[in-house]
Formats: sequence, C-alpha cells, structure tokens
Amino acid sequence: MPSRPIIVSVEDEIDGDDARATVTLDWADRSWHGHAIGSSTERTRLAGEAALDAVAHLSGETLDLELLAVATTDMGAASVALAQVRLGDHDVLVGSALQAEIDDRLAAVRAVMDAINRRLDRHLSSRG
Repeated sequence: MPSRPIIVSVEDEIDGDDARATVTLDWADRSWHGHAIGSSTERTRLAGEAALDAVAHLSGETLDLELLAVATTDMGAASVALAQVRLGDHDVLVGSALQAEIDDRLAAVRAVMDAINRRLDRHLSSRG
C-alpha cells in the first residue's frame, strides 16, 4: 500500500455563481472523496479545500486542517501553484507544484498535498 494518497481526479460543477469541487484520492485500496462549495470565481481554492476534506475523511477525521491560502504565479519561466495549510493550532505548512500544462485546480491540489504529505505520512503510519 502506498504510504501517501494518490490524486485520482479533480472535478467541479458550476451553476451560475456557485461551484462545487470534488477531489478523489486513492489510499488503502479505497477511494476517498472530498467536497467544497463556494463561489465559481474561487474554483482553485475550492479544489484545495476539497482535497483537505478528502484527507480528513481518510485520516478518520483526526487531522485538523485548514487551507489558509492558495495561488498560482509565474516564477521565472515556470508557472507554479503555492498552498499554505494550517495543521492543528500552530503549524503552518507550505507546498508547491509546477503548473506546466495542467489545470490550475489540479496544480493547487498537488500543492496542498505537497504541503501536508510528510505529516500525513507520519500520521497514517502511526495509525496502521
């Protein structure tokens, strides 16, 4: 079993000004779904929040995670996604992912997962 969840899909549904993001992760031979609802102008952020919702489910709701910020920016010749995630009361984690040819929502989810993967790996290993 891989020690870290695998991103399976990032999807969203738009209904006027409203959006619902769904992220599916694969871990422990199961699919874990996370959801976030908000404004259609914040689709990138909603994808990051949905990823954290999926992680909360697969961790047995034992991790307190909050997406503080997510953004995409140009850095030299590359476009990158950056995510800042709060873990618990005091830990702030930062992750990044190259955007390259992928959708900014997928890049945001990758950045969120990059921010939390080391801590998540330790947490899931201690549960097993």
